[in-house]
Amino acid sequence: MSIQAWLQTAATLVTVLLLSIPTGRYMARIVLERTTRLDRLFDPIDNAIYFLIGRKVTSQAMTWKAYTFHMLATNLVMTLIIFAVYSFQDYLPLNQLRFPGMEPFQAFNTAISFITNTNWQSYAGETTLSNFSQMGGITFPMFTSATTGFVVAMAWIRAFTVKNGGSDLGNFYRDFIRFITRVLLPICSVIALVMISQGAVQTLDASFVAHTLQGSDQTIIVGPVASQGTIELVGTNGGGFYNVNAAHPFQNPTPITNVILIVLMALLPASIVVTFGEMIGNRRQAWVLYAVMGALMVLLLALCVIPEQDGTPTLESAGIETSATADQPGGNMEGKEVRFGIAGSSLFADITTSFTTGAVDSAHDSYTPLPGISLFGGMMLQCVFGGKGVGFLNALIYGLIAVFVAGLMVGRTPEFLGKKIETQEIILVSLALLIHPLVILSSTGWSMLAPYALSSLGNNGIHGYSEILYAFASGAADNGSAFAGLNSNTAWFNLATAAVIFIGRYPPIIFLMAVAGSVARKPTTTPSASTLRTDTAMFGVFWFATILIVGALTFFPALVFGPIAEFFAMKAGLTF
Repeated sequence: MSIQAWLQTAATLVTVLLLSIPTGRYMARIVLERTTRLDRLFDPIDNAIYFLIGRKVTSQAMTWKAYTFHMLATNLVMTLIIFAVYSFQDYLPLNQLRFPGMEPFQAFNTAISFITNTNWQSYAGETTLSNFSQMGGITFPMFTSATTGFVVAMAWIRAFTVKNGGSDLGNFYRDFIRFITRVLLPICSVIALVMISQGAVQTLDASFVAHTLQGSDQTIIVGPVASQGTIELVGTNGGGFYNVNAAHPFQNPTPITNVILIVLMALLPASIVVTFGEMIGNRRQAWVLYAVMGALMVLLLALCVIPEQDGTPTLESAGIETSATADQPGGNMEGKEVRFGIAGSSLFADITTSFTTGAVDSAHDSYTPLPGISLFGGMMLQCVFGGKGVGFLNALIYGLIAVFVAGLMVGRTPEFLGKKIETQEIILVSLALLIHPLVILSSTGWSMLAPYALSSLGNNGIHGYSEILYAFASGAADNGSAFAGLNSNTAWFNLATAAVIFIGRYPPIIFLMAVAGSVARKPTTTPSASTLRTDTAMFGVFWFATILIVGALTFFPALVFGPIAEFFAMKAGLTF
Protein backbone atom coordinates (compact mmCIF):
# COMPACT_ATOMS: atom_id res chain seq x y z
CA MET A 1 0.00 0.00 0.00
CA SER A 2 1.00 3.61 -0.40
CA ILE A 3 2.30 5.66 2.50
CA GLN A 4 -0.87 7.75 2.32
CA ALA A 5 -3.01 4.63 2.77
CA TRP A 6 -1.03 3.51 5.81
CA LEU A 7 -1.24 7.00 7.29
CA GLN A 8 -5.00 7.08 6.72
CA THR A 9 -5.41 3.74 8.47
CA ALA A 10 -3.18 4.71 11.39
CA ALA A 11 -4.84 8.12 11.79
CA THR A 12 -8.30 6.51 11.86
CA LEU A 13 -7.31 4.01 14.55
CA VAL A 14 -5.58 6.69 16.65
CA THR A 15 -8.71 8.84 16.37
CA VAL A 16 -10.80 5.97 17.72
CA LEU A 17 -8.38 5.53 20.63
CA LEU A 18 -8.32 9.21 21.53
CA LEU A 19 -12.10 9.63 21.31
CA SER A 20 -12.82 6.44 23.26
CA ILE A 21 -11.14 7.72 26.43
CA PRO A 22 -13.38 10.76 27.15
CA THR A 23 -16.42 8.95 25.75
CA GLY A 24 -15.83 5.93 27.98
CA ARG A 25 -15.39 8.11 31.05
CA TYR A 26 -18.55 10.03 30.20
CA MET A 27 -20.51 6.77 29.84
CA ALA A 28 -19.19 5.64 33.23
CA ARG A 29 -20.59 8.81 34.79
CA ILE A 30 -23.94 8.04 33.15
CA VAL A 31 -23.98 4.45 34.41
CA LEU A 32 -22.83 5.41 37.93
CA GLU A 33 -25.32 8.33 37.89
CA ARG A 34 -22.69 10.90 38.72
CA THR A 35 -23.32 14.52 37.85
CA THR A 36 -22.41 15.87 34.42
CA ARG A 37 -22.58 19.30 32.86
CA LEU A 38 -25.44 18.13 30.64
CA ASP A 39 -27.79 17.10 33.46
CA ARG A 40 -29.82 20.29 33.11
CA LEU A 41 -30.62 19.32 29.55
CA PHE A 42 -31.26 15.61 30.03
CA ASP A 43 -32.88 15.41 33.48
CA PRO A 44 -36.26 16.85 32.34
CA ILE A 45 -36.34 14.42 29.40
CA ASP A 46 -35.54 11.40 31.57
CA ASN A 47 -38.00 12.47 34.28
CA ALA A 48 -40.80 12.82 31.74
CA ILE A 49 -40.16 9.26 30.54
CA TYR A 50 -39.98 7.96 34.13
CA PHE A 51 -43.35 9.61 34.81
CA LEU A 52 -44.94 7.98 31.75
CA ILE A 53 -43.82 4.44 32.53
CA GLY A 54 -44.00 4.75 36.33
CA ARG A 55 -41.40 6.07 38.72
CA LYS A 56 -41.58 2.97 40.89
CA VAL A 57 -40.58 0.60 38.10
CA THR A 58 -37.59 2.79 37.21
CA SER A 59 -36.24 3.12 40.74
CA GLN A 60 -36.40 -0.36 42.25
CA ALA A 61 -33.22 -2.43 42.50
CA MET A 62 -33.17 -5.62 40.45
CA THR A 63 -31.59 -9.01 40.93
CA TRP A 64 -30.06 -10.74 37.91
CA LYS A 65 -33.31 -12.66 37.37
CA ALA A 66 -35.46 -9.53 37.48
CA TYR A 67 -33.05 -7.58 35.28
CA THR A 68 -32.96 -10.39 32.71
CA PHE A 69 -36.74 -10.88 32.79
CA HIS A 70 -37.49 -7.21 32.17
CA MET A 71 -34.90 -7.09 29.39
CA LEU A 72 -36.42 -10.12 27.66
CA ALA A 73 -40.00 -8.92 28.15
CA THR A 74 -39.19 -5.48 26.73
CA ASN A 75 -37.46 -7.03 23.73
CA LEU A 76 -40.44 -9.34 23.11
CA VAL A 77 -42.93 -6.46 23.10
CA MET A 78 -40.74 -4.44 20.72
CA THR A 79 -40.37 -7.48 18.44
CA LEU A 80 -44.15 -7.82 18.13
CA ILE A 81 -44.46 -4.11 17.35
CA ILE A 82 -41.89 -4.06 14.57
CA PHE A 83 -43.22 -7.36 13.14
CA ALA A 84 -46.61 -5.66 12.87
CA VAL A 85 -45.04 -2.61 11.20
CA TYR A 86 -43.43 -4.77 8.50
CA SER A 87 -46.51 -6.94 7.97
CA PHE A 88 -49.06 -4.13 7.73
CA GLN A 89 -46.99 -1.33 6.19
CA ASP A 90 -49.49 -1.08 3.30
CA TYR A 91 -52.01 0.29 5.85
CA LEU A 92 -49.57 2.67 7.53
CA PRO A 93 -48.57 6.25 6.54
CA LEU A 94 -45.56 7.43 4.54
CA ASN A 95 -45.88 4.61 2.03
CA GLN A 96 -45.91 6.80 -1.05
CA LEU A 97 -44.59 4.02 -3.31
CA ARG A 98 -47.38 1.62 -2.24
CA PHE A 99 -45.15 -1.17 -0.99
CA PRO A 100 -47.13 -4.23 0.20
CA GLY A 101 -46.66 -5.75 3.63
CA MET A 102 -43.72 -8.08 4.07
CA GLU A 103 -44.23 -11.82 3.59
CA PRO A 104 -44.60 -13.43 7.10
CA PHE A 105 -41.37 -15.47 7.08
CA GLN A 106 -39.36 -12.48 5.93
CA ALA A 107 -41.08 -10.17 8.43
CA PHE A 108 -40.30 -12.65 11.22
CA ASN A 109 -36.66 -12.90 10.14
CA THR A 110 -36.28 -9.13 9.90
CA ALA A 111 -37.96 -8.47 13.26
CA ILE A 112 -35.69 -10.98 15.03
CA SER A 113 -32.69 -9.59 13.19
CA PHE A 114 -33.23 -5.96 14.16
CA ILE A 115 -34.31 -6.49 17.75
CA THR A 116 -31.05 -8.39 18.37
CA ASN A 117 -28.70 -5.77 16.86
CA THR A 118 -27.92 -8.16 13.98
CA ASN A 119 -29.67 -6.32 11.13
CA TRP A 120 -29.41 -9.23 8.72
CA GLN A 121 -31.33 -8.13 5.61
CA SER A 122 -32.85 -10.60 3.15
CA TYR A 123 -34.50 -7.70 1.33
CA ALA A 124 -33.56 -4.52 -0.51
CA GLY A 125 -34.65 -1.64 1.70
CA GLU A 126 -35.35 0.89 -1.02
CA THR A 127 -37.70 -1.48 -2.88
CA THR A 128 -39.35 -3.21 0.09
CA LEU A 129 -39.91 -0.82 3.00
CA SER A 130 -41.82 2.47 3.22
CA ASN A 131 -40.34 5.47 4.97
CA PHE A 132 -42.54 4.73 7.98
CA SER A 133 -41.23 1.16 8.14
CA GLN A 134 -37.65 2.38 7.76
CA MET A 135 -38.12 4.72 10.73
CA GLY A 136 -40.49 2.73 12.93
CA GLY A 137 -39.31 -0.79 12.13
CA ILE A 138 -35.61 -0.26 11.40
CA THR A 139 -34.28 2.93 12.99
CA PHE A 140 -36.26 2.48 16.24
CA PRO A 141 -34.85 -1.00 17.10
CA MET A 142 -31.38 0.19 16.11
CA PHE A 143 -31.49 2.40 19.22
CA THR A 144 -33.05 -0.17 21.52
CA SER A 145 -31.01 -3.22 20.46
CA ALA A 146 -27.72 -1.37 20.87
CA THR A 147 -28.87 -0.16 24.28
CA THR A 148 -29.88 -3.67 25.35
CA GLY A 149 -26.36 -5.00 24.78
CA PHE A 150 -24.81 -2.06 26.58
CA VAL A 151 -26.97 -2.17 29.72
CA VAL A 152 -26.52 -5.94 30.10
CA ALA A 153 -22.76 -5.39 30.04
CA MET A 154 -23.07 -2.63 32.65
CA ALA A 155 -25.17 -4.86 34.92
CA TRP A 156 -22.53 -7.58 34.57
CA ILE A 157 -19.76 -5.19 35.58
CA ARG A 158 -21.76 -4.09 38.64
CA ALA A 159 -21.67 -7.68 39.88
CA PHE A 160 -17.91 -7.33 40.39
CA THR A 161 -18.26 -4.01 42.20
CA VAL A 162 -20.55 -5.35 44.96
CA LYS A 163 -18.17 -5.48 47.92
CA ASN A 164 -19.84 -7.54 50.62
CA GLY A 165 -22.19 -9.77 48.72
CA GLY A 166 -25.56 -8.63 47.38
CA SER A 167 -27.99 -8.90 44.52
CA ASP A 168 -28.48 -5.36 43.20
CA LEU A 169 -27.42 -5.15 39.54
CA GLY A 170 -29.16 -1.81 38.95
CA ASN A 171 -32.47 -1.03 37.25
CA PHE A 172 -32.94 -2.13 33.65
CA TYR A 173 -35.36 0.64 32.67
CA ARG A 174 -33.27 3.40 34.19
CA ASP A 175 -30.12 2.13 32.49
CA PHE A 176 -32.01 1.70 29.23
CA ILE A 177 -33.47 5.20 29.16
CA ARG A 178 -30.33 7.01 30.27
CA PHE A 179 -28.13 5.38 27.63
CA ILE A 180 -30.54 6.28 24.82
CA THR A 181 -31.18 9.86 25.89
CA ARG A 182 -27.70 10.77 27.12
CA VAL A 183 -25.43 8.83 24.75
CA LEU A 184 -27.05 7.61 21.54
CA LEU A 185 -29.45 10.46 20.75
CA PRO A 186 -26.93 13.31 21.25
CA ILE A 187 -24.21 11.60 19.19
CA CYS A 188 -26.61 10.65 16.40
CA SER A 189 -28.17 14.11 16.25
CA VAL A 190 -24.83 15.81 15.77
CA ILE A 191 -23.36 13.27 13.34
CA ALA A 192 -26.53 13.17 11.23
CA LEU A 193 -26.18 16.92 10.64
CA VAL A 194 -22.54 16.40 9.65
CA MET A 195 -23.54 13.64 7.21
CA ILE A 196 -26.24 15.86 5.68
CA SER A 197 -23.70 18.65 5.22
CA GLN A 198 -21.52 16.19 3.28
CA GLY A 199 -24.35 15.16 0.96
CA ALA A 200 -26.25 12.37 2.73
CA VAL A 201 -29.98 12.45 1.98
CA GLN A 202 -32.58 13.26 4.66
CA THR A 203 -36.22 13.72 3.61
CA LEU A 204 -39.69 12.29 4.11
CA ASP A 205 -40.21 12.21 0.35
CA ALA A 206 -40.03 8.73 -1.12
CA SER A 207 -38.56 9.53 -4.53
CA PHE A 208 -37.76 12.17 -7.10
CA VAL A 209 -37.41 12.10 -10.86
CA ALA A 210 -34.03 12.92 -12.39
CA HIS A 211 -33.61 13.89 -16.02
CA THR A 212 -30.60 12.05 -17.44
CA LEU A 213 -28.11 13.25 -20.05
CA GLN A 214 -29.62 10.74 -22.48
CA GLY A 215 -32.94 12.60 -22.26
CA SER A 216 -34.86 10.00 -20.26
CA ASP A 217 -36.33 10.17 -16.77
CA GLN A 218 -35.08 8.09 -13.83
CA THR A 219 -36.89 7.63 -10.52
CA ILE A 220 -34.48 7.74 -7.58
CA ILE A 221 -35.50 6.46 -4.16
CA VAL A 222 -34.82 8.75 -1.20
CA GLY A 223 -35.93 8.99 2.42
CA PRO A 224 -34.62 9.54 5.97
CA VAL A 225 -31.22 8.12 5.04
CA ALA A 226 -28.83 10.23 7.15
CA SER A 227 -30.67 9.64 10.44
CA GLN A 228 -30.84 5.88 9.88
CA GLY A 229 -27.29 5.66 8.56
CA THR A 230 -25.94 7.38 11.67
CA ILE A 231 -27.48 5.11 14.32
CA GLU A 232 -26.68 2.21 12.00
CA LEU A 233 -22.98 2.83 12.66
CA VAL A 234 -23.06 4.37 16.16
CA GLY A 235 -25.10 1.45 17.45
CA THR A 236 -23.05 -1.16 15.54
CA ASN A 237 -26.28 -2.15 13.80
CA GLY A 238 -25.40 -2.26 10.11
CA GLY A 239 -28.81 -2.36 8.42
CA GLY A 240 -28.71 0.12 5.58
CA PHE A 241 -31.50 2.15 4.00
CA TYR A 242 -30.24 0.95 0.62
CA ASN A 243 -29.41 -2.58 -0.46
CA VAL A 244 -25.78 -1.61 -1.17
CA ASN A 245 -25.54 -0.04 2.27
CA ALA A 246 -22.65 2.37 2.82
CA ALA A 247 -21.48 1.98 -0.78
CA HIS A 248 -24.44 4.14 -1.85
CA PRO A 249 -23.47 7.81 -2.39
CA PHE A 250 -26.70 9.02 -0.73
CA GLN A 251 -25.72 7.21 2.47
CA ASN A 252 -21.91 7.56 2.34
CA PRO A 253 -21.18 10.44 -0.04
CA THR A 254 -17.44 11.11 0.32
CA PRO A 255 -14.15 9.65 1.57
CA ILE A 256 -14.55 11.96 4.58
CA THR A 257 -17.87 10.41 5.53
CA ASN A 258 -16.34 6.96 4.99
CA VAL A 259 -13.76 7.71 7.69
CA ILE A 260 -16.47 9.19 9.95
CA LEU A 261 -18.52 6.01 9.63
CA ILE A 262 -15.50 3.83 10.43
CA VAL A 263 -14.81 5.87 13.57
CA LEU A 264 -18.49 5.67 14.58
CA MET A 265 -18.48 1.88 14.27
CA ALA A 266 -15.52 1.55 16.59
CA LEU A 267 -16.20 4.37 19.04
CA LEU A 268 -18.67 2.99 21.57
CA PRO A 269 -17.44 -0.65 21.69
CA ALA A 270 -13.93 0.67 22.37
CA SER A 271 -15.27 3.19 24.89
CA ILE A 272 -17.03 0.46 26.88
CA VAL A 273 -13.62 -0.93 27.85
CA VAL A 274 -12.71 2.47 29.28
CA THR A 275 -16.08 2.58 31.05
CA PHE A 276 -15.25 -0.81 32.56
CA GLY A 277 -12.03 0.53 34.06
CA GLU A 278 -13.83 3.52 35.56
CA MET A 279 -16.59 1.39 37.09
CA ILE A 280 -14.25 -1.11 38.75
CA GLY A 281 -11.80 1.60 39.79
CA ASN A 282 -8.89 -0.06 37.97
CA ARG A 283 -7.88 1.63 34.75
CA ARG A 284 -4.87 -0.63 34.43
CA GLN A 285 -7.17 -3.66 34.11
CA ALA A 286 -9.13 -1.90 31.38
CA TRP A 287 -5.98 -1.06 29.43
CA VAL A 288 -4.86 -4.69 29.55
CA LEU A 289 -8.20 -5.70 28.00
CA TYR A 290 -8.00 -2.82 25.51
CA ALA A 291 -4.52 -3.98 24.46
CA VAL A 292 -5.72 -7.58 23.98
CA MET A 293 -8.65 -6.53 21.83
CA GLY A 294 -6.58 -3.97 19.94
CA ALA A 295 -3.85 -6.51 19.15
CA LEU A 296 -6.45 -8.92 17.78
CA MET A 297 -7.92 -6.17 15.63
CA VAL A 298 -4.55 -5.11 14.20
CA LEU A 299 -3.74 -8.74 13.43
CA LEU A 300 -6.98 -9.20 11.49
CA LEU A 301 -6.58 -5.81 9.83
CA ALA A 302 -3.14 -6.71 8.45
CA LEU A 303 -4.55 -10.02 7.18
CA CYS A 304 -7.30 -8.11 5.40
CA VAL A 305 -5.52 -5.10 3.91
CA ILE A 306 -2.13 -6.43 2.76
CA PRO A 307 -3.26 -9.49 0.72
CA GLU A 308 -6.07 -7.46 -0.86
CA GLN A 309 -3.57 -4.86 -2.01
CA ASP A 310 -1.31 -7.62 -3.38
CA GLY A 311 -4.03 -8.78 -5.78
CA THR A 312 -4.29 -12.29 -7.24
CA PRO A 313 -2.25 -14.53 -9.57
CA THR A 314 -5.04 -14.20 -12.14
CA LEU A 315 -4.57 -10.44 -12.27
CA GLU A 316 -0.81 -10.82 -12.59
CA SER A 317 -1.09 -13.38 -15.40
CA ALA A 318 -3.39 -11.00 -17.24
CA GLY A 319 -0.65 -8.35 -17.16
CA ILE A 320 -2.52 -6.09 -14.75
CA GLU A 321 -0.34 -3.99 -12.46
CA THR A 322 -1.05 -5.03 -8.86
CA SER A 323 1.11 -2.39 -7.17
CA ALA A 324 -0.46 0.96 -6.36
CA THR A 325 0.85 3.82 -8.49
CA ALA A 326 -0.11 7.42 -9.11
CA ASP A 327 -2.27 6.28 -12.05
CA GLN A 328 -4.14 3.29 -10.61
CA PRO A 329 -4.83 1.64 -7.23
CA GLY A 330 -3.45 -1.83 -7.99
CA GLY A 331 -4.53 -4.88 -6.03
CA ASN A 332 -7.97 -6.43 -6.14
CA MET A 333 -10.45 -3.63 -6.85
CA GLU A 334 -13.32 -5.97 -7.68
CA GLY A 335 -16.44 -5.03 -5.71
CA LYS A 336 -14.96 -1.80 -4.34
CA GLU A 337 -15.80 1.86 -4.69
CA VAL A 338 -13.13 3.83 -6.55
CA ARG A 339 -13.69 6.79 -4.22
CA PHE A 340 -12.69 4.68 -1.19
CA GLY A 341 -10.00 2.49 -2.73
CA ILE A 342 -8.55 -0.70 -1.31
CA ALA A 343 -7.31 0.84 1.95
CA GLY A 344 -10.60 2.57 2.81
CA SER A 345 -12.68 -0.44 1.76
CA SER A 346 -10.53 -3.03 3.56
CA LEU A 347 -10.37 -0.96 6.74
CA PHE A 348 -14.15 -0.58 6.66
CA ALA A 349 -14.59 -4.33 6.06
CA ASP A 350 -12.28 -5.32 8.90
CA ILE A 351 -13.84 -2.85 11.36
CA THR A 352 -17.40 -3.85 10.47
CA THR A 353 -16.69 -7.53 11.16
CA SER A 354 -14.38 -7.00 14.14
CA PHE A 355 -16.88 -4.68 15.79
CA THR A 356 -19.72 -6.87 14.43
CA THR A 357 -21.55 -3.96 12.84
CA GLY A 358 -22.44 -5.43 9.46
CA ALA A 359 -22.45 -2.23 7.41
CA VAL A 360 -20.47 -2.50 4.17
CA ASP A 361 -18.95 -0.11 1.67
CA SER A 362 -17.69 -2.90 -0.61
CA ALA A 363 -18.73 -6.42 -1.65
CA HIS A 364 -17.27 -8.87 0.89
CA ASP A 365 -18.01 -11.72 -1.50
CA SER A 366 -15.35 -10.39 -3.89
CA TYR A 367 -12.48 -10.26 -1.40
CA THR A 368 -9.55 -12.61 -1.87
CA PRO A 369 -9.33 -15.66 0.47
CA LEU A 370 -6.93 -14.37 3.15
CA PRO A 371 -8.97 -11.20 3.76
CA GLY A 372 -11.98 -13.51 3.82
CA ILE A 373 -10.39 -15.33 6.77
CA SER A 374 -10.01 -11.97 8.51
CA LEU A 375 -13.69 -11.17 8.00
CA PHE A 376 -14.69 -14.58 9.33
CA GLY A 377 -12.28 -14.22 12.25
CA GLY A 378 -13.82 -11.03 13.62
CA MET A 379 -17.28 -12.61 13.67
CA MET A 380 -16.22 -16.03 14.93
CA LEU A 381 -14.14 -14.69 17.81
CA GLN A 382 -16.82 -12.05 18.46
CA CYS A 383 -14.60 -10.25 20.94
CA VAL A 384 -12.26 -8.22 18.73
CA PHE A 385 -14.03 -5.36 20.51
CA GLY A 386 -17.23 -6.81 19.02
CA GLY A 387 -20.64 -5.18 19.15
CA LYS A 388 -22.08 -2.88 21.79
CA GLY A 389 -21.62 -4.64 25.13
CA VAL A 390 -21.83 -8.16 23.74
CA GLY A 391 -18.28 -8.17 22.35
CA PHE A 392 -16.99 -6.85 25.67
CA LEU A 393 -18.79 -9.66 27.53
CA ASN A 394 -17.38 -12.28 25.17
CA ALA A 395 -13.88 -10.97 25.83
CA LEU A 396 -14.53 -11.32 29.56
CA ILE A 397 -15.72 -14.90 29.01
CA TYR A 398 -12.28 -15.71 27.61
CA GLY A 399 -10.78 -13.73 30.49
CA LEU A 400 -12.56 -15.83 33.11
CA ILE A 401 -11.46 -19.02 31.37
CA ALA A 402 -7.89 -17.69 31.23
CA VAL A 403 -8.04 -16.84 34.96
CA PHE A 404 -9.30 -20.30 35.84
CA VAL A 405 -6.74 -22.13 33.70
CA ALA A 406 -3.82 -19.93 34.74
CA GLY A 407 -4.76 -20.26 38.40
CA LEU A 408 -4.77 -24.04 38.15
CA MET A 409 -1.46 -24.03 36.26
CA VAL A 410 0.44 -21.97 38.83
CA GLY A 411 -1.44 -23.11 41.93
CA ARG A 412 -2.98 -19.73 42.70
CA THR A 413 -6.54 -18.81 43.60
CA PRO A 414 -8.66 -18.24 40.47
CA GLU A 415 -10.00 -14.73 41.15
CA PHE A 416 -11.13 -11.91 38.91
CA LEU A 417 -11.54 -8.41 40.33
CA GLY A 418 -11.57 -9.79 43.86
CA LYS A 419 -14.27 -12.40 43.20
CA LYS A 420 -13.49 -16.11 43.28
CA ILE A 421 -14.12 -17.91 39.99
CA GLU A 422 -15.36 -21.38 40.80
CA THR A 423 -16.91 -24.37 39.07
CA GLN A 424 -20.38 -22.84 38.73
CA GLU A 425 -19.10 -19.74 36.94
CA ILE A 426 -16.88 -21.76 34.59
CA ILE A 427 -19.77 -24.06 33.63
CA LEU A 428 -22.00 -21.08 32.86
CA VAL A 429 -19.41 -19.16 30.84
CA SER A 430 -18.50 -22.35 28.95
CA LEU A 431 -22.15 -22.83 28.00
CA ALA A 432 -22.33 -19.22 26.85
CA LEU A 433 -19.14 -19.70 24.81
CA LEU A 434 -20.20 -22.98 23.19
CA ILE A 435 -23.54 -21.72 21.89
CA HIS A 436 -21.80 -19.53 19.32
CA PRO A 437 -19.94 -22.28 17.42
CA LEU A 438 -22.81 -24.72 17.95
CA VAL A 439 -25.36 -22.65 16.05
CA ILE A 440 -22.88 -21.66 13.31
CA LEU A 441 -21.43 -25.09 12.55
CA SER A 442 -24.60 -27.16 12.94
CA SER A 443 -26.69 -24.89 10.70
CA THR A 444 -23.89 -24.70 8.11
CA GLY A 445 -23.48 -28.48 8.06
CA TRP A 446 -27.21 -29.07 7.60
CA SER A 447 -27.45 -26.43 4.86
CA MET A 448 -24.63 -28.10 2.93
CA LEU A 449 -26.71 -31.29 2.80
CA ALA A 450 -30.23 -29.96 2.28
CA PRO A 451 -31.29 -29.43 -1.37
CA TYR A 452 -33.62 -26.56 -0.40
CA ALA A 453 -30.59 -24.74 1.05
CA LEU A 454 -28.13 -25.53 -1.74
CA SER A 455 -30.59 -24.19 -4.32
CA SER A 456 -29.94 -20.69 -2.91
CA LEU A 457 -26.27 -20.73 -3.88
CA GLY A 458 -25.06 -18.42 -6.60
CA ASN A 459 -21.65 -20.09 -6.58
CA ASN A 460 -20.87 -23.78 -6.42
CA GLY A 461 -17.93 -25.52 -4.77
CA ILE A 462 -15.67 -23.98 -2.14
CA HIS A 463 -16.95 -20.44 -2.39
CA GLY A 464 -20.57 -21.56 -2.12
CA TYR A 465 -19.70 -23.27 1.16
CA SER A 466 -18.03 -20.03 2.32
CA GLU A 467 -21.20 -18.09 1.51
CA ILE A 468 -23.31 -20.34 3.72
CA LEU A 469 -20.76 -20.40 6.54
CA TYR A 470 -20.51 -16.61 6.39
CA ALA A 471 -24.30 -16.21 6.57
CA PHE A 472 -24.62 -18.18 9.79
CA ALA A 473 -21.44 -16.73 11.32
CA SER A 474 -22.80 -13.26 10.58
CA GLY A 475 -26.15 -14.10 12.16
CA ALA A 476 -24.72 -15.68 15.30
CA ALA A 477 -22.30 -12.78 15.79
CA ASP A 478 -25.03 -10.10 15.60
CA ASN A 479 -23.26 -8.82 12.47
CA GLY A 480 -25.66 -8.96 9.54
CA SER A 481 -23.28 -8.57 6.59
CA ALA A 482 -23.30 -11.22 3.87
CA PHE A 483 -21.45 -12.85 1.02
CA ALA A 484 -23.84 -11.58 -1.61
CA GLY A 485 -23.84 -14.69 -3.81
CA LEU A 486 -26.35 -16.38 -1.48
CA ASN A 487 -30.11 -15.90 -1.99
CA SER A 488 -31.21 -15.77 1.64
CA ASN A 489 -34.82 -14.73 1.00
CA THR A 490 -36.21 -18.26 1.13
CA ALA A 491 -38.33 -20.01 3.74
CA TRP A 492 -35.33 -22.05 4.93
CA PHE A 493 -32.82 -19.24 5.27
CA ASN A 494 -35.36 -16.80 6.74
CA LEU A 495 -36.25 -19.31 9.46
CA ALA A 496 -32.76 -20.78 9.93
CA THR A 497 -30.94 -17.45 10.18
CA ALA A 498 -33.64 -16.11 12.52
CA ALA A 499 -33.16 -19.15 14.77
CA VAL A 500 -29.36 -18.75 14.72
CA ILE A 501 -29.67 -15.03 15.47
CA PHE A 502 -32.10 -15.61 18.35
CA ILE A 503 -30.16 -18.49 19.95
CA GLY A 504 -26.85 -16.74 19.42
CA ARG A 505 -28.14 -13.63 21.21
CA TYR A 506 -30.35 -14.44 24.19
CA PRO A 507 -29.20 -17.74 25.79
CA PRO A 508 -25.59 -16.47 26.18
CA ILE A 509 -26.95 -13.30 27.81
CA ILE A 510 -29.03 -15.38 30.23
CA PHE A 511 -26.03 -17.55 31.16
CA LEU A 512 -23.84 -14.50 31.67
CA MET A 513 -26.45 -12.76 33.80
CA ALA A 514 -26.58 -15.93 35.92
CA VAL A 515 -22.81 -15.59 36.32
CA ALA A 516 -23.32 -11.98 37.38
CA GLY A 517 -25.86 -13.06 39.99
CA SER A 518 -23.50 -15.70 41.35
CA VAL A 519 -20.52 -13.35 41.45
CA ALA A 520 -22.48 -10.51 43.07
CA ARG A 521 -23.38 -12.72 46.04
CA LYS A 522 -19.74 -13.49 46.75
CA PRO A 523 -17.72 -11.29 49.10
CA THR A 524 -14.84 -9.33 47.65
CA THR A 525 -11.54 -10.80 48.80
CA THR A 526 -8.46 -8.76 49.57
CA PRO A 527 -5.57 -9.48 47.18
CA SER A 528 -2.77 -11.51 48.69
CA ALA A 529 0.51 -13.08 47.60
CA SER A 530 -1.42 -16.10 46.29
CA THR A 531 -3.77 -14.03 44.14
CA LEU A 532 -3.22 -14.15 40.38
CA ARG A 533 -3.14 -10.58 39.12
CA THR A 534 -5.08 -9.98 35.91
CA ASP A 535 -4.00 -6.39 35.27
CA THR A 536 -0.48 -7.21 34.11
CA ALA A 537 1.05 -7.44 30.66
CA MET A 538 1.90 -11.10 31.27
CA PHE A 539 -1.74 -11.98 31.93
CA GLY A 540 -2.72 -9.90 28.90
CA VAL A 541 -0.53 -12.12 26.71
CA PHE A 542 -2.12 -15.21 28.26
CA TRP A 543 -5.58 -13.73 27.68
CA PHE A 544 -4.68 -13.03 24.03
CA ALA A 545 -3.36 -16.58 23.58
CA THR A 546 -6.47 -18.09 25.17
CA ILE A 547 -8.71 -16.31 22.66
CA LEU A 548 -6.61 -17.40 19.69
CA ILE A 549 -6.21 -21.01 20.83
CA VAL A 550 -9.86 -21.55 21.74
CA GLY A 551 -10.98 -19.76 18.56
CA ALA A 552 -8.65 -21.82 16.37
CA LEU A 553 -9.64 -25.13 17.95
CA THR A 554 -13.30 -24.24 17.45
CA PHE A 555 -13.39 -22.78 13.95
CA PHE A 556 -10.17 -23.67 12.10
CA PRO A 557 -11.58 -26.93 10.63
CA ALA A 558 -14.57 -25.02 9.25
CA LEU A 559 -12.28 -22.42 7.67
CA VAL A 560 -10.12 -25.13 6.10
CA PHE A 561 -13.01 -26.15 3.87
CA GLY A 562 -13.72 -22.55 2.91
CA PRO A 563 -11.33 -19.57 2.57
CA ILE A 564 -8.18 -21.57 3.39
CA ALA A 565 -8.98 -24.09 0.63
CA GLU A 566 -9.78 -21.16 -1.67
CA PHE A 567 -6.38 -19.63 -0.96
CA PHE A 568 -4.46 -22.77 -1.97
CA ALA A 569 -6.72 -23.27 -4.98
CA MET A 570 -6.05 -19.67 -6.05
CA LYS A 571 -2.29 -20.16 -5.69
CA ALA A 572 -2.49 -23.34 -7.77
CA GLY A 573 -4.50 -21.58 -10.47
CA LEU A 574 -7.53 -23.83 -9.93
CA THR A 575 -11.10 -22.74 -10.57
CA PHE A 576 -13.26 -22.57 -7.47
